[in-house]
Amino acid sequence: MSSVMTAQPLPEPADIHETLPEAAPPAVALRGLSKTYKASGKTGEKHALIDVDLTIPRGSLFGLLGPNGAGKSTMINIMAGLVNKTSGTANIWGYDIDRDQRQSRAAIGVVPQELNIDPFFTPFELLELQAGLFGVPPAERITTEILSALGLADKARAYARTLSGGMRRRLMVAKAMVHRPPVLVLDEPTAGVDIELRQQLWAYVRELNDLGTTVLLTTHYLEEAEELCDEIAIINHGRVIACDRTEDLLARIDSKELILTVDRDLAVLPPNLVAFGAEQVGARRLLFRYHASDSPVQGILDAVSGAGLQVCDMTSEEADLEDIFLQLTRGAHNESSRR
Repeated sequence: MSSVMTAQPLPEPADIHETLPEAAPPAVALRGLSKTYKASGKTGEKHALIDVDLTIPRGSLFGLLGPNGAGKSTMINIMAGLVNKTSGTANIWGYDIDRDQRQSRAAIGVVPQELNIDPFFTPFELLELQAGLFGVPPAERITTEILSALGLADKARAYARTLSGGMRRRLMVAKAMVHRPPVLVLDEPTAGVDIELRQQLWAYVRELNDLGTTVLLTTHYLEEAEELCDEIAIINHGRVIACDRTEDLLARIDSKELILTVDRDLAVLPPNLVAFGAEQVGARRLLFRYHASDSPVQGILDAVSGAGLQVCDMTSEEADLEDIFLQLTRGAHNESSRR
């Protein structure tokens, strides 16, 4: 995969879109969704999901984050009809997964983390087989169009085992699109792939989203979620502990660090800088931790000047999604331990 793919528009799934009411519902709506398993070999139960409420707007690129075992895969499998929920409701593109099973499953495509591709089939054969499993009539299949849109047209008749890793990833996306779902779920799609492939895959995901596909992404690469996603939900121990627009989520932690390099070596910290919580991290470097909402930067600079020092260099760092993720999941873990 040497260059970024260019997505081509795919035909609209008319059986889904044309029957929608004027006030279109969200792409995904989960209400009070719970899943409980019987604990293996012991008494009691394991709560994989607990009263999950989640709304994913149409056309969004939505991130679902959480540590291993948090409940992400359980949620996705329930949405796709692969796991039965214990209680609550789940609607995909306005269709209830219990009452409207055919429509709800037609509205979602899932790209799993694992590369489950038969090496002795060609991409064309794999997509035709997948379309048949979804009940797409031969006359309505768009296998050639999908392969072209994903840059796999020249490999349509090659055995899957001859494809590169990047092509196999694209083929997994193609398999999820054979029934033209308006909602695409990418479950850890870049786990274990190199940086170049990851960047190319994300470029294609952006193009898909620009064409109107609602994308739900799970990833362990927090910087990717921060860069790509319009909204992010964080799940831990089966509960959604945060859900907000990405910029609003980042604003929850307004802690910053200011590092100043001054004009001379310091044997000890001037007393007036100690009052600002200054730390000496080098002969001439001072570290200040503060909250942006308090706007103390000018006060810090005035204090440095009052100590008879001149600032030669200044750098600032602010909290990112990883800081928020760790703070929220640790807080949820501590609360769970107290229950």
